[in-house]
Amino acid sequence: MAIETGTPRAIFAADPAASRGRRYAEPVSPSRNPFRRDCDRIIHSAAFRRLAHKTQVFVYHEGDHYRTRLTHTLEVVQIARSLARAIGLDEDLAEALALAHDLGHTPFGHAGERALDRALSGFGGFDHNAQALRIVTDLERRYAGFDGLNLTWETLEGLVKHNGPLIDRAGAPLKRYAAHGVPAPILAYNQVQDLELWSQPSAEAQVAALADDIAYDAHDIDDGLRADLFTLDDIAVVPIVGEIIAEIDAQYPRLEPARRVHEVIRRIITRMIEDVIAETARRIAPQPPSASDVRNASGPIVAFSPAMQSADAAIKGFLYPRMYRHERVMRVMGDAERVVQDLFDYYIENPADLPDEWGEGIAVAGRSARVRRIGDYIAGMTDRYALIDHARHFKATPELR
Repeated sequence: MAIETGTPRAIFAADPAASRGRRYAEPVSPSRNPFRRDCDRIIHSAAFRRLAHKTQVFVYHEGDHYRTRLTHTLEVVQIARSLARAIGLDEDLAEALALAHDLGHTPFGHAGERALDRALSGFGGFDHNAQALRIVTDLERRYAGFDGLNLTWETLEGLVKHNGPLIDRAGAPLKRYAAHGVPAPILAYNQVQDLELWSQPSAEAQVAALADDIAYDAHDIDDGLRADLFTLDDIAVVPIVGEIIAEIDAQYPRLEPARRVHEVIRRIITRMIEDVIAETARRIAPQPPSASDVRNASGPIVAFSPAMQSADAAIKGFLYPRMYRHERVMRVMGDAERVVQDLFDYYIENPADLPDEWGEGIAVAGRSARVRRIGDYIAGMTDRYALIDHARHFKATPELR
């Protein structure tokens, strides 16, 4: 199914004119709708800038060509806008959600998150989704009238629920939260603004989640090939990738290796985007839903087809042992976890050494508040800053190579 411009607006698209508003009332912008304004606020936030030096899979100095959280985010934005445009959804809301989806990540990717989760285990643990919500509702301090960015309800809801409902209608936690419950920061904010944690997210949030999956699959393959963790022949065993490689080799039998890789990545992205568009059209064909119907549905309406779901799982199944759990990556990530743990232990013992903006009032704060403040400070660090700060306080800092 070809992507076309000028797709009519779907009746289930979010309508900025009908937004449920912001926690703190503000004058309407004369030049931007509410969702465009959310995009701009996220882009200008300190948390967004820090994504430039936060790891995607490799640490930042592995090389200039590997993805960072920022380059990954921009790729997710592009895919999300393409999908939203083709389906007839609100592109600005889809972009806002793509821009914000990784704001809560720690330095050193999932290694940093594991270390902080352990360090904060007696104080609610650490969850990057909950941290993203805290950043945009509390930790960003840019406006005179409120903490956070004061984003619209629709952006906050999609940020928290882009991977689906967090609880069922009876309040029982679902999926990743089934074992340990929904993180306390999400539940606390939900008391202030009901984000309807039991419902499906907007179609735009569903688009942002799939754009994240598509970007991860395609670009982690690209980074893994660039790092020589595997070859195109290795990954050709994955059906969708093998089919695309065969198509390229038949069409361009003497294509140089670098162009061959880029063509594979480009076609994977295109194939997945077209699949989502076709599957969404199939799901809404009997009766196009309203925006309310989307939230009350039993499952997402924007999705991969069953065949593409299998292909997505096969790609992730290939990448997990050969990239995310590769011996070299695991060694570096182990060192990265120790850096985060060292920093946490140091500031627990020496809270007076925190920068002024983080250390203010910490001497009289309760232990829980003090520990959480230290966790917030470390979570906001970039890879580079964490290593520099570690070297200030410890005699030996790993090179993470």
